[in-house]
Amino acid sequence: MHIPTPEELRSRRETLGIKQTDLARRAGISQSMVARIEAGNVDPRVSTLNKIIAVLNSAEPRTILASQIMHTPVLSVRPQDTILRAVEIFEKNNISQLPVIEAGIPVGCISESVIVKAIEQQRMHRTHYFLVKDFMEASFPTVPPDMDVETVINILQQNHAVLVVEGRSVRGVITKHDLISLID
Repeated sequence: MHIPTPEELRSRRETLGIKQTDLARRAGISQSMVARIEAGNVDPRVSTLNKIIAVLNSAEPRTILASQIMHTPVLSVRPQDTILRAVEIFEKNNISQLPVIEAGIPVGCISESVIVKAIEQQRMHRTHYFLVKDFMEASFPTVPPDMDVETVINILQQNHAVLVVEGRSVRGVITKHDLISLID
């Protein structure tokens, strides 16, 4: 078992951005005891050291993975589905975009905004005669299930959604709305 040196304890506390007073309060000891331990002026009891280490360990940032925040099942359409099918899924599920998946592989996406734009440009009059492939855009970016959430957040700043793909299979989807669950 590694027993941290006073310098290691101080360095870790500072790296985590914890003040001596906060560490002391959370560990149930006095601030002056923390200062003396970090200065190397006192050898703490094992129980006191364990309290300090427990506080420092609990303050470590948790790594959240894509697989922990993705939602399933992934609603999708195929390129040969009608636009009307996509619109029905939008309305039924109160969503505004869908991945287009063919044989388990993401090949594009379709959104309400693309459909509305096509209607405004009078490119389509009867949505049930048009196919998803006629209006689909580039696919949502994909990430593996073990991708860290910080990377997913960066990707979502430029995209509507991120697909979580394992092997050649879409396992889940993450949208900006899913990130709300991360707020403590």
